[in-house]
Amino acid sequence: MAKPDNHMLFFGFGFCAQALAPQLAARGWQLTATCRDEEKAARLKAMGITPIRLDGAPLTPDQLAGTTHVLLSAAPTREGDPALPLLTPALQTHALSWVGYLSTTGVYGDHAGAWIDEDTPRGKMGARGQARVDAEAAWGAVAEALNLPIHYFRLAGIYGPGRNQLVSMQNGKARRIEKTGQVFSRIHVADIAQILLASIDKPQAGRAYSVCDDAPAPPQEVVAFAADLLGLEAPPLMAFEDAELSPTAQSFYADNKRIKNTRLKEELGVRLLYPDYRAGLGALYQEMQAKK
Repeated sequence: MAKPDNHMLFFGFGFCAQALAPQLAARGWQLTATCRDEEKAARLKAMGITPIRLDGAPLTPDQLAGTTHVLLSAAPTREGDPALPLLTPALQTHALSWVGYLSTTGVYGDHAGAWIDEDTPRGKMGARGQARVDAEAAWGAVAEALNLPIHYFRLAGIYGPGRNQLVSMQNGKARRIEKTGQVFSRIHVADIAQILLASIDKPQAGRAYSVCDDAPAPPQEVVAFAADLLGLEAPPLMAFEDAELSPTAQSFYADNKRIKNTRLKEELGVRLLYPDYRAGLGALYQEMQAKK
């Protein structure tokens, strides 16, 4: 059990941080999160989280006072990782117990549908994946220089409450796009939260984990399952070549791999709450029905 004086700084307070924060609060942790506007600061305060307004200047040692853990979830931009220049100066004189960097499985590149793990050599990748590789490397260099206990969590496609194919079906935005042999890995946000907690409880500095469920699957299959749960007709099947996807969406389809999650189970002792999309969407559907 965590000590009551533990203090998490969320650099970026998105979907994953929002899932983890209540569990840390239940343990008695102090919570701080960065934000860029007063509206977000007010929402954080309402959740019992101390906001730190980012104004372009590096955080000061005083702003990090008491912080024992940091979760980095801001995505890299064309200029690189946004947290690096804002956190590194203060970290030079501040010891931490744990640092988590939320990366993506895009760092593995394309493997033509083959099974891979954290030690598989990288396949061909585009600019999006390379930006994550560069961000991991940049944080690794800082961690080595400052002796930071950093951990890398390479997240597959994230879904959860309010962000899933059930919602897409209901708002008419779901599409069934078929690309021969294409599969994607996924992970429920509740499992991300429990994996982060497991790492906090059992840190292994420098380690990387593939954060995904047990069952990579074709995306059109997931949409059809969501439609069936809702009793709706699934969207018509559409060939990838005819889908007119954005460049960003096309980049996701450029990577095809099946990702093993053995390491997080063996090293962190995690038992997934939702080992496949059927379990995850099924539970989300039951939650939706319970709210009616």
